[in-house]
Amino acid sequence: MKKYTIAALAFVVGSTMVPRAMQRPQQDLSRVDHLVYATPDLERGIKTLEGLLGVRVTPGGQHPGLGTRNALIALGPATYVEIIGPDPDQPKPEKPRRFGIDDLIAPRLLTWVAKGNDLDAIVARSRRVGISLGDVISGSRKRPDGVVLSWRYTDPSVVLADRLIPYVIDWGTSQHPAATAAPGVKLVALRAEH
Repeated sequence: MKKYTIAALAFVVGSTMVPRAMQRPQQDLSRVDHLVYATPDLERGIKTLEGLLGVRVTPGGQHPGLGTRNALIALGPATYVEIIGPDPDQPKPEKPRRFGIDDLIAPRLLTWVAKGNDLDAIVARSRRVGISLGDVISGSRKRPDGVVLSWRYTDPSVVLADRLIPYVIDWGTSQHPAATAAPGVKLVALRAEH
């Protein structure tokens, strides 16, 4: 098993033979939708993670109008790592790219994303306790095979506790990206510190 610590987030990937000290109940990871690995150069980010994990990525697709593209590696049947960086086939957007990509010097594990299915209720509950997750917005991207994925999510531009508090995503009727992402590793632990 290999453990990777990148920035303030740590994740462990490996086989099913996990030392007892590292074992966690399944429900601890069931809310993790994906990890966001941001990079100033998509090819550089892909090569870095492929080298670390020994898995060839699956191209994800473009985020039209946002100036980004991604690639994916499955971390389980409904969890993945998203490598996201500038899309050389799109013009530079008028606004800065999400996740501070334009200001990054090197690839880094930036945040994690939680699963949710009633985002309006999640946002309302959070606001009642003084946490603003931002508004619920829609997103989409077209995979290289032409399939369009669409989702709703809390605004990923809202930064809480240096991104250790995640944004929340609901894939609705779209196929979860992990289903078509490159397999080969499994998320067995995730720890965030602030």
